[in-house]
Amino acid sequence: MPFEFRETQIKEVLLIIPSRMEDERGYFSETYKYSDFQKHGIVYDFHQDNQSFSKKGVLRGLHFQSPPHTQGKLVRALVGKILDIAVDIRIGSPTYGDYVTEELSSDNGRMLWVPPGFAHGFYALEDSVIHYKATGEYNKNSEGGLLWSDKTLSIRLPNKNPVVSTKDNEWPTIDKIKSPFHY
Repeated sequence: MPFEFRETQIKEVLLIIPSRMEDERGYFSETYKYSDFQKHGIVYDFHQDNQSFSKKGVLRGLHFQSPPHTQGKLVRALVGKILDIAVDIRIGSPTYGDYVTEELSSDNGRMLWVPPGFAHGFYALEDSVIHYKATGEYNKNSEGGLLWSDKTLSIRLPNKNPVVSTKDNEWPTIDKIKSPFHY
């Protein structure tokens, strides 16, 4: 099997490690195969691919999209290294308010599956190009967010003062969001 699927501290968020076939020319790796993902409960159709560049020290997020335009995301770093973050915002979940962080890099080739019902963001540990597949198309009216610096969450970043957009600094704390997601 070309993929290793590992549960994280929150079982629905999966760390996915594709195998690489390497030789003197470089490597080849499958990064998505429907049948393998389906066997691990990821049975979504992907509707949109996104790519972004972030300079070292930039934090993007924490974002989500409300129903009916929810998005699950399959995230990976094409260049550089990030700390990827997924926060459970599903009302009634035993892990509500808990989060997962995973280091994704072009060197390690790892990906993170962030299902609908989670706020997502990342911190650029290096200048990085990020690619993610989304299970839904972006819809401005369904856009939501969670304040990354919420003291209740206590997300640990290597830099306490990341470069953050004004918009991302104005999202509500977890006790103020009206989460549309239920466990």
